[in-house]
Amino acid sequence: MQKKSCQFSSKKVDYYFDADFTMLEKLAGKEHTVIITDENIFQAQAKKFKGWNCIVLKPGEAFKVQATVDSVIEQLIESGADRKTTLVGVGGGVVTDITGYVAAIYMRGIRCGFVPSTILAMVDASIGGKNGVDVGIYKNLVGTIRQPDFLLYDYSLLKTLPDAEWINGFAEIIKHSCIRDLAMFKELESKKLNFYKKDKSALGKLILRNAMLKSKVVEKDEFEQGDRRLLNFGHTLGHAIENMYELSHGQAISIGMTAACHLSAALAGFKETERVVKVLSQYGLPTYAEYDHNAAFEVLKKDKKKERTSMNYVLLEKIGKGIVQQIPMNQLQTLIQELPA
Repeated sequence: MQKKSCQFSSKKVDYYFDADFTMLEKLAGKEHTVIITDENIFQAQAKKFKGWNCIVLKPGEAFKVQATVDSVIEQLIESGADRKTTLVGVGGGVVTDITGYVAAIYMRGIRCGFVPSTILAMVDASIGGKNGVDVGIYKNLVGTIRQPDFLLYDYSLLKTLPDAEWINGFAEIIKHSCIRDLAMFKELESKKLNFYKKDKSALGKLILRNAMLKSKVVEKDEFEQGDRRLLNFGHTLGHAIENMYELSHGQAISIGMTAACHLSAALAGFKETERVVKVLSQYGLPTYAEYDHNAAFEVLKKDKKKERTSMNYVLLEKIGKGIVQQIPMNQLQTLIQELPA
């Protein structure tokens, strides 16, 4: 087990890497804890949940909505949860988003922690304090920024992870390498997904590296006024098409990263689009896709990164160096319409 800590504006967050689920009892005693998880994880990890008070959700992005939050809050009230209760989200990004959001608003804020169970949650979704729900096709439109107290990483949870979810998570790993870590990008270029699935040590190092990369960016810019925006590489267009076409998050942002590389070539002189596309494909992710560009732009106009008549768009100057550029909305519409399919 390896412990790391990051100091955010409101609290210090402790990370327990390569830990065991049984450690949860030390971090949050059973008597005053409610675990939030989903049906898939609850069934796959039934032994781990014995003796814990659990709220079990329907799995999937379709249930990351306010109605689910209302249901969780009603169950907390019924179980007598109070300000001394700790909520623990055990699951992927949907579960940790909902758990963090409920913890932020129930009784105006109670303690929470996460046990991420997917690659995506381990390297991205559970880190940084962003949480919330979707409203129709608009991703994460409602929520808060509030840090958990701890993250516990039990890699045994990945044993039951479907192949599609491994691929989903590696989209965020590739994203991190593109914006901030050329050496990691080169490592990913030289490996394939099966290497990390088989080599627990290499996977553990990769997860820790990504979790700390994101945490350090957020530590310096918790409320997204500067560098934290870089973490949105591929997400502006990606979020627009994700719920429109019921794509996984990884698939959507991979298509979004491909598009962002082309925008980077047009606006920032980026010359390595093919190299990024090759790595995305190498890890089983889609790159070019046919979609309704005009409809996607209409959704994109509601993105939180829009500021009046322009969009803060994340581009690459080179691999390992992301930049944020304000693009006027009318220019962005033209650029998106001209993207290759």
